[in-house]
Amino acid sequence: MKKKVLSIILAGLMGAGVLAGCSTTTVEEAGEATADTQTATDSGAAETQSESTTETVTGEGDQTIHVFLYMQEHEKAIYQKLIDQFVADHKDQVKEVVFEVTTQDEYNQKMIANMTAGDMPDVFYVGPAAVRSYVDNGYVLPLDDYVDDATIKSIWGTTQEIYRYDGTNIGSGSLYAFPKDLSCFAFAYNQDLFDAAGLEYPDPENPYTYDEFIEVCKALTIDKDGDGEIDQWGVANADQFGMTPYLYSNGVKFLNDDMTKVNVANNPQLTEALTFYTDLTKNGLTPSVEQDTALGGYQRWLDGQVAFYACGTWDVAAFMDDATFPYKWNLCGWPVGPSGDGKSHTWMGSVGYCVSATTKYPDLCAELVAKLSTDADGQREVSGITSGASIQLPNIVDLAYGEFKDAVANGTVPYASNVDVIFGYFDGNDHYEAALQETDYTYNAEWFTPFWSGVFNIKNGDISVQDYLNQVEPEMQAALDEAIELQNSATK
Repeated sequence: MKKKVLSIILAGLMGAGVLAGCSTTTVEEAGEATADTQTATDSGAAETQSESTTETVTGEGDQTIHVFLYMQEHEKAIYQKLIDQFVADHKDQVKEVVFEVTTQDEYNQKMIANMTAGDMPDVFYVGPAAVRSYVDNGYVLPLDDYVDDATIKSIWGTTQEIYRYDGTNIGSGSLYAFPKDLSCFAFAYNQDLFDAAGLEYPDPENPYTYDEFIEVCKALTIDKDGDGEIDQWGVANADQFGMTPYLYSNGVKFLNDDMTKVNVANNPQLTEALTFYTDLTKNGLTPSVEQDTALGGYQRWLDGQVAFYACGTWDVAAFMDDATFPYKWNLCGWPVGPSGDGKSHTWMGSVGYCVSATTKYPDLCAELVAKLSTDADGQREVSGITSGASIQLPNIVDLAYGEFKDAVANGTVPYASNVDVIFGYFDGNDHYEAALQETDYTYNAEWFTPFWSGVFNIKNGDISVQDYLNQVEPEMQAALDEAIELQNSATK
C-alpha cells in the first residue's frame, strides 16, 4: 500500500512535467496517444536519452547538498552553469554540490525509492498537484523564513499561489516551492495560410467568439488540388490537452467546489462547449478521427495543413526554427464561448524547486533554489536574454515585461511577437485568464481519463453529446472516489 501511495504522490509531480518544458514526450505524443501507447512512448523516449549523470562541484566549506532533478540535455548545460556560479559565490560554505540529472521516468522511480528508504535529496522537484501530498507526508520544508519577501513578490503571482498550502487549501499558507518555470497552452496560427485566403490576422487583444472562429475556420478549410478531398483544415485539436481550453472559455467546470463530485451529465455549459468542439470535426473543419489517426494534428501543423494549433510555451523554439516550421506564424487566444465570462481561458502548468524537510542545511538549500528560480542573471540566461536560446520564459515579472520583450523585439530571442498573449494568460487581464486544471487539485488525474479518451466517439457520430456525458459520469466519479480514498490513506 505504501508504494502505491508513493506512486500516486509522484503522479502529481510527473503530470507537471508536460507543461514545464521537462517532458520526455512531444506535445503530439502527449496530446494524441492513448493511455497504453503513452506508456510505451514515454519508455521509448527514455531509452533514447542518456542515463543519469552526476556532476560534483566543490568549494572550500563543510556543507554538502544533493540536487536531484530531471531535465533535457540542452537545459542541463545552462543549469550546470548556474550551480557552478552558486558554488563560486558560496565557496566558504559549500563542500560539495552533487548535481544529479536524470530522465523523467527514472526520476519517478528513484524518488519512490528515496521516499521508501527515507533518504531524500536536499533539493528536488514538486508539481502543484503534489504540494498537498508532499507537505502532508512531511517531505518538504516551508520556505517563508528562508527567502525574503521581495524575492517572493518578484515572481508571477500564479506561482506564488500554486505552491502555497495551509494544511487544508492550496493557494494560501506557507510557500513550499519556487517555480522552475511557468508555462501555458496558447493558440498559434499560420500567417501564410491567412495571407493566401485574404483574411485578417486574429486580433491578439480581442479573441474570436465561437461563431467568429467557425466562420474563419470555414474560410481556411480548402480542397487545394480540386480532387474533391479537403487537404487544408481550419484547425486541428488533440483531445487530451487541446480540448479543455475551448471548454474553459465557456465557463466549464468538471467538479463541484470541494472537488469531490463529478458534474458533467447535468452541465449546460459543458454540453454547449463540447457540442461546439466536436462539431468542428463533424462539420469537416478539422481532420476526421480517421485522418487524425493516420497523421496527427501536430505533424499536420508542421506540414502547413492546418491554420490553428495549440502552442505550449515549450513549442515556441521549434516553431521558430525554419527547418522545423517553414511558415510565418504568431500567437492568439482560444475562442470565447457564449456562456463564459467573456475571456479566453487556457490551462497552465509549472514544476517547482523544493527543499527536503530533512536537509541538514536549509539556509544553503533555500539560497540555491532562489538562485535557480529568481536570480536575475540566471533568468536572463534561461530565457535567452543573454544566451539567445530561450528554454523558458522569465519567472521574474519585471524581467519578462522589460528585458525579455525588448530582446524579442530586437531579434536577440527568437520568439512570437505576440508574446503578450502568453503574459496575458499568466497575469489575467480583460481578455485572458489561465489556471491550473482541476486535475491539479485532486490526488491524481485518473478521473479525467474516461472523459477525454472517449470523445472521438462523439466526433464519429456514434453517440450524442448528452448521451456521452450521461454514460461517462459514473466512471469518472468512481475514479475520483478512488483518488480521494488514496489521499485519505496517505494522510492518516
